[in-house]
Amino acid sequence: MNTPVYDFVEKYIAARGVRAHMPGHKGIGPLRIEERDITEIAGADVLSESEGILGESQKNAGTLFGTGATLYSTEGSSLAVKAMLYAVVMYWKRLPQNRGKRPYILAARNVHRAMLDGCALLDLDIEFIRSGAAQGLCSAVVEPEDVRKALEECEYLPAAVYITSPDYLGVLSDVAGIAAVCHEKGTLLAVDNAHGAYLAFLEESLHPIYLGADICCDSAHKTLIVLTGGAYLHISRNMAEALQDYAGKGLAMFGSTSPSYLILQSLDLCNDYLDRRIRTELAHSIEQVQRFRRITDLAGIYVRESEPLKIVIDTGASGYDGRVIAEEMRAGGANVNGATRKSIECEFADCNTVVLMVGMMTSPIDWENMRLWVRETRLRHRRKPLKPAMPVGQTPAVRRMSIREAVFADSEMIPVKKSVGRILAQETVSCPPAIPIAVSGEEITGEMVDVFLYYGIDQIAVVKSCHI
Repeated sequence: MNTPVYDFVEKYIAARGVRAHMPGHKGIGPLRIEERDITEIAGADVLSESEGILGESQKNAGTLFGTGATLYSTEGSSLAVKAMLYAVVMYWKRLPQNRGKRPYILAARNVHRAMLDGCALLDLDIEFIRSGAAQGLCSAVVEPEDVRKALEECEYLPAAVYITSPDYLGVLSDVAGIAAVCHEKGTLLAVDNAHGAYLAFLEESLHPIYLGADICCDSAHKTLIVLTGGAYLHISRNMAEALQDYAGKGLAMFGSTSPSYLILQSLDLCNDYLDRRIRTELAHSIEQVQRFRRITDLAGIYVRESEPLKIVIDTGASGYDGRVIAEEMRAGGANVNGATRKSIECEFADCNTVVLMVGMMTSPIDWENMRLWVRETRLRHRRKPLKPAMPVGQTPAVRRMSIREAVFADSEMIPVKKSVGRILAQETVSCPPAIPIAVSGEEITGEMVDVFLYYGIDQIAVVKSCHI
């Protein structure tokens, strides 16, 4: 597949002209990649307009993903999420039946903080979907029937139903089933697919757009070969005409006017990789994950079911704190049968879990080091299981202010232990996973306090009493 953005920069470098434009390093610097770092010069196109090489590259990506439209973000899914919210709300507002109504989003509770930031900026309300399944901080799966029930209880339809799939622990929702319910009831389905860009290239696609979502975001940098910050905003073929203009405006409104051309070249080159190599290499990576799962199973180590490229180790089931096991992985150096193991840096660890993210670029040596860790880990020596992760959202939260009112209210930091009955101002999250325990504007409950403390958060921002 052609790579118009990368090719343009190659020609510009070869011409060795005078760089009398931004950026200030003029193509020279200690990183030795500065020559590739340009700005929106003549011929380089403008990301917010994308009528030249960037438009061509985005169309290439859309063809590969099978979308009606695909737009680039150089500020991750955090930007794409805000643009996605803007697009669905603007579309909702133009429908005659919604005149005079206040827009809101119907969402599963495990939303990323970027979604709540978008709601604050757009002055959107959120109604959370109740689920019969256990709700954790990182995982809050809703079923199609949960969505159906929530929609039937709504006074009027939301701008969209919003879910995260896969979630931070690799759990996939029934996107096809939820999409069918949304469309039957007459609303849109928006999906935060930040961790699932590669799902489009499985033998049988599990990508949200393929499964019926109307709009979704993918973090290309999380699971593909793109530099950090590279992401996509995808729109389905059925909704491209209605949403593409709004989505582009949202990206321009919330994003920088100086997009990274290093990231844009990375997204552009990734198209060629997706076209020629990913399916074979992805299949091989999944085989390696399955082999690793078999080895851990034989060692008595419990690995949870998840999407294909995540390895979610339930350390609590073996009686160990995940953070201790993460330190064990990080230490490396242990000699096992004459082999020295390298340090392994995990994606995330909490009291009960260690999350490993692997992919097409995980080398044979990396896999061998992970297998060496299995031979030596203390998880092989099982102890009494730890208590399960603290549940979240078991009791419906009481909203005292809108998200926007709370975020922009005068606030103060107080100890979590003294916060019961106060109103949360700005979200307090650990990152990763950047999933809020309480949402701005909600009254803090004793249950929320327990979860904050469980995850090591002992100070939070609350609205000053004079604003209540």
